[in-house]
Parts: sequence; structure tokens; C-alpha cells
Amino acid sequence: MSLSAQTLRRRLVDLASQPYRAAGRFAYHFARGKLGGDPMFLGMLARGLIPDNARILDLGCGQGLLAAWLLAARQLHQAGEWPAGWPAPGQPADIRGVDRQHRDVRRARAALGKPARFEQGDLRQVDFGQADVVVVMDVLHYVDLPAQDAVLRRVRAALPANGLLLARVGDAGAGLRFKLSNGVDRSVAFFRGNRRPSLHCRPLQEWIRALESLGFHVETASMNGGLFANVMLIARLG
Repeated sequence: MSLSAQTLRRRLVDLASQPYRAAGRFAYHFARGKLGGDPMFLGMLARGLIPDNARILDLGCGQGLLAAWLLAARQLHQAGEWPAGWPAPGQPADIRGVDRQHRDVRRARAALGKPARFEQGDLRQVDFGQADVVVVMDVLHYVDLPAQDAVLRRVRAALPANGLLLARVGDAGAGLRFKLSNGVDRSVAFFRGNRRPSLHCRPLQEWIRALESLGFHVETASMNGGLFANVMLIARLG
């Protein structure tokens, strides 16, 4: 059965948030709100960015929403519920999530268990191992610029030829839209327990130059319908 994009989103939100009932009321409602309102999740599927049999490393994974989303997408596609003309979602070979917040890691483990692996760790220090796809959503600006560059170098080392980095960043050169984005990021950080977050942001072209200097070919996709300055960087090696 072919679905519209709107119907697919609703079905995915229902299916991907269901496991979080086991992690508590907050985890469940947070999953529904985030998955239903964040365009990056649906954008990954519409563009077919997750290849089949990929080892996925999710840095700053929170309560594991990316893993829940990808697993739900695969389930719907196998059931024949998918938009006509959309690429098939890849079947992940392995999903590993890392986050600094113990509470979020605990929720991820309670909800998803064996289909994915979650661990507490600082992206500046944790061993990235080897991955085919690295995802970093709204995280890099919480560490200073030298640490950002170090993380990007380590991501580069963890990826094979033609490996993929998907990162969402704020464009510090976007004026008022960036100020709106920055305000949202500070609110989210406060809500998650970081009472006085220091944010370290760059203009979009600086992000692109930093990645290109490491051998990535970079494409960009605007997020949030142009209201905020969030941009998805689709960076592929080779």
C-alpha cells in the first residue's frame, strides 16, 4: 500500500514511539513530539541516505530516537506501507548510540534493548570504532572549536571509503534565523540539565570548508522549513 509522506510520518511516529512506553511516560511523549516535529528524520528516508547493512554510529543519541525511527521504517517497508517512488530504507547491520546523559541512555536501553546498543560517553573521548554512517545531530556546537575539529578528524578515521557523515548544525551567518535556533538549543540544553550551556557555532561555509579539508564531498539541505538556521550536512568521503 502506497502512503503519502504525511501518512508515513504518522505511522512512523506511532510505531517508533511505542517502545518508549516501557521507559516511562516522559520518554514516550518526548519521542512522539520529537519524531513528529523534527524534519531531519523524515528527510533521511526521503533521500535514501541510510544504506543497507550499514554500521551506524549515532553521536549524541539522546534516548535513541534515530534507532527507533530506522527500525520502524524498515518494519513498515517490509509490510508494504511505503510512499511510491521513495527509496527503500536500509536494514542497519548495527546501531550504536553514545550520549553523555545517563538518563537518556537508560531510557534508550529500556525502550529498544537488543536491536541497538547504547552507552554513556563523551564524544570528545569515546572510541568511535568503525562505522559506515556517523550521525551527529545538534551536538557539535556544545564543544569548543578545537574539539569540533578533533571530533571531525576522528569521524573521518572511523569511516571507510565512501563512508557518510550526516550532521545537523546551525548556520551562524544566518542572522535572525540563527538567533532563533540558538535560543531553542539553549532551551533544550537547559531542559536536559545543562543550566548554562556554552555554544560554539560557525557560519555554514566554515563547516563546509572544515569537512572538505578532510576529504568529504558536502551537500546541504535546509531543515525546519527555513524558519530556523539548522542545516543538514550530507558529507561523503571520496
